[in-house]
Amino acid sequence: MRNKVLVVDDEQSIVTLLRYNLEQAGFEVITAMDGEEGRRLAETESPDIIVLDLMLPKLDGMEVCKQLRQKKNMTPILMLTAKDDEFDKVLGLELGADDYMVKPFSPREVNARVKAILRRTQVQTESGQEKQEENEYLQIGDLKLSSEQFEAHFKDELLELTLKEFELLLYLAKNKGRVLTRDQLLSAVWNYDFAGDTRIVDVHISHLREKIEEDSKKPVYIKTIRGLGYKLEEPKGE
Repeated sequence: MRNKVLVVDDEQSIVTLLRYNLEQAGFEVITAMDGEEGRRLAETESPDIIVLDLMLPKLDGMEVCKQLRQKKNMTPILMLTAKDDEFDKVLGLELGADDYMVKPFSPREVNARVKAILRRTQVQTESGQEKQEENEYLQIGDLKLSSEQFEAHFKDELLELTLKEFELLLYLAKNKGRVLTRDQLLSAVWNYDFAGDTRIVDVHISHLREKIEEDSKKPVYIKTIRGLGYKLEEPKGE
């Protein structure tokens, strides 16, 4: 079965270009030209991934992303924008986008990003042996993670995490007790150069703390190592 991509952009030339290249890469493509239609299709068509423009009529990309996440729709979102603006980038990721690209971009790069995101979200498509190797169950204090199911539980309650939040938490857990720099986390979790965009890491760390710490101002799991980075550790007394 082909993966379904929802492309939401109000520029017909970009929609046509992306549709052609994504279909050539083997994807099924559905499209919308405004935010309201994009949100509706995201809810009714169950795409595997959404390529979402930031500046849209009726409902902008930020609001589409926000509303989907509020409804617990965790479909991966690759956000597009003509603005090379740090604030927009961080805000988009704060609202739950999984990745971010600035126009102009090459269709080949969009295809590569889409494929990379889907590889990380569709573990079930791997062969049995690979799946066995990928499967890992980690527990640190009241935090439990399954790399096969892409699920995290805290005190036996399922956490609502974006793909990037989960990947960041899993990487920290796999390196329990080890201090990781922001650059290391960018490289490991985002898989390409976000040079200088270390605030993206800080935003995701903040979100994780809100979900797994009793007091996010006094974290016992994810510790800040001033001047270096972060580390995940077993809570004292566990």
